[in-house]
Amino acid sequence: MKITFHGAAQTVTGSKHLIELKNGKCILLDCGLFQGHGKTSEEWNKHFGFEPSSVDVLILSHAHIDHSGLIPRLVSEGFKGDIIATPATYDLCKILLQDSAKIQESDVKFINKRKIKNHQPLIDPLYTIDDALHALTFFKKVKYNETYEVMKGVHLVFKDAGHIIGSASVHLDIEEEGKITKISFSGDVGRYKDLLLKAPEEFRQADYILIESTYGDSLHEDANPTEDKLLQFILDTCVERKGKLIIPAFSVGRTQEILYSLNSLALKGKLPSVKYYVDSPLSEKATLVVKAHPWNFNETVQAVLKVDDDPFDFKGLHYIEDTDESKALNDDHSPMVIISASGMAEAGRVKHHIKNNIEDPNSCILIVGYAEPSSLAGRLKNGVNPVSIFGDYYQVNARIASLQSMSAHGDQHDLLHFLACQDKSKIKTLFLVHGEFDTQNNFKSKLQKEGYVAIEIPHRHQSFEI
Repeated sequence: MKITFHGAAQTVTGSKHLIELKNGKCILLDCGLFQGHGKTSEEWNKHFGFEPSSVDVLILSHAHIDHSGLIPRLVSEGFKGDIIATPATYDLCKILLQDSAKIQESDVKFINKRKIKNHQPLIDPLYTIDDALHALTFFKKVKYNETYEVMKGVHLVFKDAGHIIGSASVHLDIEEEGKITKISFSGDVGRYKDLLLKAPEEFRQADYILIESTYGDSLHEDANPTEDKLLQFILDTCVERKGKLIIPAFSVGRTQEILYSLNSLALKGKLPSVKYYVDSPLSEKATLVVKAHPWNFNETVQAVLKVDDDPFDFKGLHYIEDTDESKALNDDHSPMVIISASGMAEAGRVKHHIKNNIEDPNSCILIVGYAEPSSLAGRLKNGVNPVSIFGDYYQVNARIASLQSMSAHGDQHDLLHFLACQDKSKIKTLFLVHGEFDTQNNFKSKLQKEGYVAIEIPHRHQSFEI
């Protein structure tokens, strides 16, 4: 059989890995959107590198848009197979894919207005809300640790990856000509001391492993002091400076971790009396989905649930849905905490909040997750000044800070822990995906020191016979 890496290859987004069997059947692992690369992302998202109608089945590791966001386009271009995912992943995709489609349509509408004025050809969105709704009818739900027959000779088991609600590592046993090949795909590996979720599960011995490498060359801060550090940012920014604390946060995972930490501070009587806003309708919906799957939570959260029936809510928290109400926050100069999507600050309401507060030395932009270097959050994190927002340049006077202990991606230690259940001598090839090239090279060196031998760092559209 052959495996080709069509996305998240020497880059972090756009996860897409195609397995072609000898009998002509094709299995696609993930179908994610490229993000954070400007016009390059636009071009990559238009061309899969394979014919969608040739794919027989799609197996989805989790709902994050860089793993699921091109599913509606895949379906609209001819895919007719099953989309296999965990129940929670399906529930999240119901809101995330429609939201992504709404963004596609809105962006194209804005661009086409300019094109009409300039007498230029109009463009189409990558997909529409109708495309997203149609794609959702292709999903089949499979629970963790159930053996599922994908097709004749191909069996699947999902293991909890501990990254977000419903996230899974994917384990395929493929029989060809009387021989079984065992392929494992990590999806995104979570933390072994995550604030909310259970640790990633062990998995059976694999012949070939595709493992993410987002933080393959670094170590996060201990997750335990996150609550105290978050409190310190609120005290410094909102209490001492009377400014605004702007937190770009992914709607799924990061937002819930922040709310859980703030609720914990409130339960202890430590939370400062300032205004707290979640300015993202998508985040509100995502939080409802997360709360609907409490069995994914770790023992600590389970214990909290015994004394607090909603660990993501506290007195003084306000959800904002209306756009005018969101805009009104810009005219309110009182101290406040604003949690808003997107996490990379590439789109959504948070981009407007950053624009309106970036030149205020009393305010703070707090980056709490991975930020692709060319994204707005990534540029701020890397010290770019001035910074371009919506085509205009702004002086960065606000404090730019980072809280990496909140990352949902495992660090180098976590990734090595994830692989520790394997006999290294039986792994034929380890493929490093979902990482920046320099990071992957450093992680490869570390893996070699740990005794792993055959390690590949595929480039986009590169194929391997396995």
